Amino acid sequence: MELLAGLWNEHGDSNEAIRAGDRAISRRELLARASVTSQRLFGAQTVVVHATPSLETFEAVTAALMAGTTVVPMPADVGIAERDHVLHDSGAQLAVGPWPWSDTEIEVVPVAGERATGGPASGPASGPASGPNLTGSSISGREVSPEDPALVMYTSGTTGAPKGVVLSRAAVAADLDALFDAWAWTEDDHLVHGLPLSHVHGLVLGVLGALRIGCRLTHTVRPTPQAYAAVGGSLYFGVPTVWSRVVADPQSAAALSKARLLVSGSATLSADTFGALRALAHQQPVERYGMTETLITLSTRADGERRPGWVGWPLAGVNTRVVTEQLEVAEAGQMGELHVRGTTLFDGYVGDRELSRAGYTEDGWWRTGDAVVVDDGGCHRIIGRMSTDFIKSGGYRIGAGEIEDSLLAHPAVAEAAVVGAKDPDLGQRIVAFVVADGVRPEELTTWVAGRLSVHKRPREVRLVESLPRNSLGKVQKAKLMDSVEDSSPSPG
Repeated sequence: MELLAGLWNEHGDSNEAIRAGDRAISRRELLARASVTSQRLFGAQTVVVHATPSLETFEAVTAALMAGTTVVPMPADVGIAERDHVLHDSGAQLAVGPWPWSDTEIEVVPVAGERATGGPASGPASGPASGPNLTGSSISGREVSPEDPALVMYTSGTTGAPKGVVLSRAAVAADLDALFDAWAWTEDDHLVHGLPLSHVHGLVLGVLGALRIGCRLTHTVRPTPQAYAAVGGSLYFGVPTVWSRVVADPQSAAALSKARLLVSGSATLSADTFGALRALAHQQPVERYGMTETLITLSTRADGERRPGWVGWPLAGVNTRVVTEQLEVAEAGQMGELHVRGTTLFDGYVGDRELSRAGYTEDGWWRTGDAVVVDDGGCHRIIGRMSTDFIKSGGYRIGAGEIEDSLLAHPAVAEAAVVGAKDPDLGQRIVAFVVADGVRPEELTTWVAGRLSVHKRPREVRLVESLPRNSLGKVQKAKLMDSVEDSSPSPG
């Protein structure tokens, strides 16, 4: 089926079917504008879109997918070095929509909804708005196959320059259809979020999902508690930082009690925030797991059990296994690396087939690099990255997440991140970075030793004002590890 089939769905359509901040249009109007813009993209294989939270971004992405071209979303807050890397690496021939830079050589194609000055058009654009072509042919005339790339999404670049992940139209469609089932997501929903549109959560789920199912969409521009509360939607997407801010505003949290489902992803949701959402918003959020290379592969369900920190079961079309350090399939409760295969996986990295192949096992499983535990019922809990959250200290194998949960249970602790630093005696020593008031490091060490096995206590506790995070709220543990790599062990 056409990737954005919901665009032609007139169910519940109104002047506010698609909204970004204080501007709204109907699906029919978006379709008309995107149809005009798609004609301007004929001949381009790959286009880049500066993914600001705006109607122009929605139109540019829609038009490019209708034209059969590959879309490269550029982060709204991108720096010049990253911008130039993405342009060069992706080989994009055109920039579609508002483009704030005059020092690039790429040709810029305005969208139909832009004024000559860059502002919104006052009314709908004229042009073709025919129904979906289910054979795969695009409006621009290029034959489009489900196996053709829909998106090139760039990773966060935590291990070097950002890598371009090629995602096919078939993979995106399969993932969305599986999520529609898992979350009971229908055309009757009103989806609300304020997430960045250069990542899977914000763009694939938060925009393409709404355009595929045909539901109403509101992007709040910024994901503030007050903005979320004001909309009155049925389905909300957020990352843990968003939800922690929501529960810090009880009035906004209470307003979300009328929603059908809250979804959290991109990082682990703390048990405290989960419990606060349950108490204040009367909601037990659905948690899910994925990565750019695999899209979303695990999730709890709208009609199923939800537990803090557990991200559920494989979606339809996805298989998982957990492999120990001894390269054996793990038993229930045994920690190991998560391997994934199925219909949602990417087609490789732009220009680097060797790197793409290196991520797979010989028998065709993608190695996620994440440490997990699976219970007797097949539910998955993400422990963290094998490289930063799986600590080998004094002969013990320790998950950083367990120690972080213990620290967060202390009433003085607001945030905590645990890493393993090189140690000549222990192999790795446990170092905790903690945001807290009115507590000494040695008190926190004693606290953990009293709640967990003594060997899991931090050997060093560093009190900090904040933890480094990326745009999705994930703690950047590589930066924390760099800060202690050359430090001498401190007594704990």
